[in-house]
Amino acid sequence: MRHIALLAFSLLTASTFAADLKFGVVDMQKAFSDFHKTTEAQGKFKELMDKAGQEANERWSVYKNMTGDLQKLQKAAQDPILTPEERAKKAAEFQEKVKELRALEQEIGDFQNRRTNQLRQEDLQIRKGLYDEILVVVKDKAKKDGYDFVFDKSGMSLSTVPVLLYYKDAVDFTDQVVVELNKDAPAKPAGEEKPKEEAK
Repeated sequence: MRHIALLAFSLLTASTFAADLKFGVVDMQKAFSDFHKTTEAQGKFKELMDKAGQEANERWSVYKNMTGDLQKLQKAAQDPILTPEERAKKAAEFQEKVKELRALEQEIGDFQNRRTNQLRQEDLQIRKGLYDEILVVVKDKAKKDGYDFVFDKSGMSLSTVPVLLYYKDAVDFTDQVVVELNKDAPAKPAGEEKPKEEAK
């Protein structure tokens, strides 16, 4: 009987304790996408990607020209009109050009791998910086409004199932976080403003 009473008391205490807690949820993915600095960062990152693509295209253009030269040398090395000495000279030039072409292939491959890693690291740093700013706003809001726990409702498990499946009494204050994040956003040009609906 005493054990039953203790169990009932424990459950009552736990439920009372839980009732005193204040839970909040934030959609971090939405906060990230709606943050004005995210758009700015994406624009700068696109410039980096475009520059890397242009540099790669320049290298491939050189490679294409070298391939054309190589084909001409190969044809010349087999031209029966030329003397054996001239054909031998063209053949030697052809072999040297093959070495240059292979070296360029290696250089282009190394460049692309290096650039890909650099862009990946740059993207990670940009995202981390933005999420750190968002977390500061979320934590300040949680402390100010007295939240005991705040969960990210956009979080996904390894099985691609939302981590937070159900929340009954939690308050979603994502929109308030977005407003706070964008309070210092630069004003949009007049042409970008959405037209107001005409009064009916």
